[in-house]
Amino acid sequence: MACGVPLCPFALVTRHPCPGCGLTRATLALAQGRVAEALRFHPLCPVVAPLVIAALAYNAAIYVKEGRIAAAESLQGAWVTRLGLALAAAMLAVWVARFFGAFGGPAPV
Repeated sequence: MACGVPLCPFALVTRHPCPGCGLTRATLALAQGRVAEALRFHPLCPVVAPLVIAALAYNAAIYVKEGRIAAAESLQGAWVTRLGLALAAAMLAVWVARFFGAFGGPAPV
């Protein structure tokens, strides 16, 4: 949130948190070793953050080595699709569960 205005477009339009709301704060808390706080911000942070960091590191390495950004075509395969679908389903499940009070309730917008 910047100056009282949510930075998330979904939250800005709907006034509700999106499935990823809290992930940035959770990742920063996790990087500082505050695991309980990270899990409170978003319970999937320990799974999502390493995957995003690995993808960014992979793209950086490809860029340095080959001078191009590795797009989705370099990560094709059934396992990538299954992992992406499972992660999307988990994000949606946590999002819905938080509206019913699970995991500390919805992330503040």
